[in-house]
Amino acid sequence: MRLDDQQESSNVEDRRSGGFPVGGKSIGIGTIALALVAMYFGVDPAVVLNIGQGLQQNDPTEIEARPISQNDPDAVFVAKVLGSTEETWGKIFQNSGHQYPAPKLVLFSGQTPTACGTGQAAAGPFYCPGDQKVYIDLSFYQEMKERFHAPGDFAQAYVIAHEVGHHIQNLMGTSDKVQQVRQSARNEAESNAYSVRLELQADCYAGVWAHHADGANRILEAGDVEEAMTAAAAIGDDALQKQAQGYAVPDSFTHGTSQQRMHWFDQGLSTGDIKQCNTFTVASL
Repeated sequence: MRLDDQQESSNVEDRRSGGFPVGGKSIGIGTIALALVAMYFGVDPAVVLNIGQGLQQNDPTEIEARPISQNDPDAVFVAKVLGSTEETWGKIFQNSGHQYPAPKLVLFSGQTPTACGTGQAAAGPFYCPGDQKVYIDLSFYQEMKERFHAPGDFAQAYVIAHEVGHHIQNLMGTSDKVQQVRQSARNEAESNAYSVRLELQADCYAGVWAHHADGANRILEAGDVEEAMTAAAAIGDDALQKQAQGYAVPDSFTHGTSQQRMHWFDQGLSTGDIKQCNTFTVASL
């Protein structure tokens, strides 16, 4: 993946050297456990926490964030990927007559307060619509290599682009609509089905970013697409459940199968058209 000429985003908060101020309102242990499991697999935590839980958002304590160091290649990489997403989505929004309010990306270690509750390293990267920030503990990239067998810089970029995809959904009102529909779902399986479509659309948006970023700056190198596909396959619900318990339970899927995640990322990558990412109107995913 070529990012040498890519400008770093200024919307990166580095909290890794600070402590963890605990504040805000209390959350039940069961709710936190449910949220952490879901967030680990990339789901918008607000969807999980607010539906059927009556959860009130935390009011996170302000944390002084320092700028990233040029001697920190992982942080510089993340800043450049975020900068690339800002360029892509900025142009897409501009072409439709709108400005793009970019999200901030927070680097943290261990845990950190967010508007969606406590962010935990064990939960993996996630997007919080309450403060419009993407949160990531960079140790997750090591886990991608060791647990998910999904190494590579473009696989890492795909993770960020997917979370930025949730930001796009938040800006477009899609996340709110899905939350409302899930609240009125007849059963858990129906509610999960809407979550799957939301996640697959975020995968498609990640592909849209890659399409336009490569067209503008030729960021892709040989093997990059395969890296993203490997990552998408590794975090499919069927793959994760088989790894954890030896079998898959389709009604409990919240993110889609490996095949579906690969398909929708490729849909965005091959077309570069957000209109082709409407996972809510197709009969078959």
